[in-house]
Amino acid sequence: MSVRSLCLAILTFGDATGYEIRKESTEGRFSYFDDASFGSIYPALARLEADGMVTVREEQQPGKPGRKVYSITEAGRDEFLASLCEPQAPDTFKSPFLLIAMYAEELGPAVIRRALNRRKEQVLSELKQMQDCNEDSPHSGSRWIRNYGIACMNFTLAYLDETGEDLIEIASKSVPSPAADAAE
Repeated sequence: MSVRSLCLAILTFGDATGYEIRKESTEGRFSYFDDASFGSIYPALARLEADGMVTVREEQQPGKPGRKVYSITEAGRDEFLASLCEPQAPDTFKSPFLLIAMYAEELGPAVIRRALNRRKEQVLSELKQMQDCNEDSPHSGSRWIRNYGIACMNFTLAYLDETGEDLIEIASKSVPSPAADAAE
């Protein structure tokens, strides 16, 4: 998904500032779809405005500079929905934990045990965040993806619980590198 499509997706839920779009894309319901930085959001919004996909209005704030609020147009909604009909790119998954796991034989059991514990804590935190999301959302697609995320996190926790000792065993069969010894 492009930053352009991500901005349009967020705006289908209501008007927003660039800051609100960025926050929604990093911490909100859209944080699981694609990455978008301030450096990419504002140029995308400017292009969307120039192309007639969004409108912008300036709102005055007492004691603060005005802020730009973006609204999706009918043409923007049509473009966004058309973009969803195109074949999607494969999902991406990046995990620093998996890089550590790949080198378990060289890191030793203490490093691997800590990495497993940290990963479980991270997953539990993400799971809690998903569970705390409003499951009564009027948007049925949002409820479905929330439940999908919860299922993925629960599977990840179960896999780590069931196979974590196997990874520690792999790490126990080798001599840790000097860097791993220093980390312990």
